[in-house]
Amino acid sequence: MQISMRFPPPQADQKLSTQIKPTLFSGTDAFKQLENLIGLQEVKKTLAEIAAFTVIQQKRKQQQLKTESTMLHMIFKGNPGTGKTTVARILGKIFSEVGVLSKGHLLEVERADLVGEYIGHTAMKTKEILKKAMGGILFVDEAYTLCQGGDKDFGREAIATMVKTMEDSRDNIVIILAGYSREMERFLNSNPGLRSRFPIQIDFSDYNCEELFQIALQLYAQRDYELSSRARWKLRETLNQFVRNHHPHSGNARYVRNLVEKSIRLQALRIVDKESLTRKDLVTIEDCDLPDPSALKN
Repeated sequence: MQISMRFPPPQADQKLSTQIKPTLFSGTDAFKQLENLIGLQEVKKTLAEIAAFTVIQQKRKQQQLKTESTMLHMIFKGNPGTGKTTVARILGKIFSEVGVLSKGHLLEVERADLVGEYIGHTAMKTKEILKKAMGGILFVDEAYTLCQGGDKDFGREAIATMVKTMEDSRDNIVIILAGYSREMERFLNSNPGLRSRFPIQIDFSDYNCEELFQIALQLYAQRDYELSSRARWKLRETLNQFVRNHHPHSGNARYVRNLVEKSIRLQALRIVDKESLTRKDLVTIEDCDLPDPSALKN
C-alpha cells in the first residue's frame, strides 16, 4: 500500500464526517479524540482508511482469503505545531483498539536518543529504544538529522538497526519518521531503500487563521476561560498578523498555546488584587490580557 499525497488547507473546525469515519470506529475513544482536533480533515480521512484497511485484512485472514501487506511505517512531513506528534499519539491508540498493536503507546525520540559516541554504541542505544517501543509507535522527530553527517555518521547505523527491526517485528511496532517537509524529502532521497519501507507519507499543512482561532477557543474552553467580545476581535487580529508574517518554521498551534497560557497569566495579574472576585472575573479574558505578539516565542 502506497499513500503519498499533499493535503490542501482544510476547512476550519469541521468534524470527521460519517463518510470519512466508518460506523465501526464511531464509539472508540481514539477516534473521538481525533474528531476533536481542529482541521486536519485529510489527515483524519487517511487514518480512517488505514484503520479500515487493517481491520478488513484481519477479517480476510480469518476467512483464509488472500491479504495485503500491512506495513504501516510512516513519514510525517510538516512544520512544528501542525499536529504530527498529537496525531501519532492518537494513531497508537487507534491501532491498539483495532488490534494492530498490543499496547499502542507512543515513544518520542530524537537523534541524541539513538546515536552513540563510538562504533557499536549506536546499535546498542537504538535497540534499547526499539525494545521500549515494542507494541506501540516509535516517533523519531527531526529524523533527517540521522544522515546529515555523511557516510561515516553513526546516525546511519541507527537507521540500519531500525530497518532490521521493522522487518523482524513488523507485526508489533510502527515507526514514524517526522520532520520538516523539504528536509525529509532530501532524507528519503539520500537513502532510496527508505521510501519503500515507509509507504505511507502524510503532509501536515500549516493551520490557517480561522483554524488557529478555533484552536485558541478550544484551549480556553478546556481551561474554563471565556473571551470577551473585544478580546475575540483582538485575538483574530493577532492571529491574522501571525499567519501573514510568520516564518515557515514558526510554531503554528504551539504559538497559539503560548498565547493562551500567557494571556491567562496576565489575566491573573490583572485581577489578583481585587478584594471581591466574581465567577465572571475569574473566567473572562479581556483584550488587555492578550499579550503583544512580540512577547511570544514561536
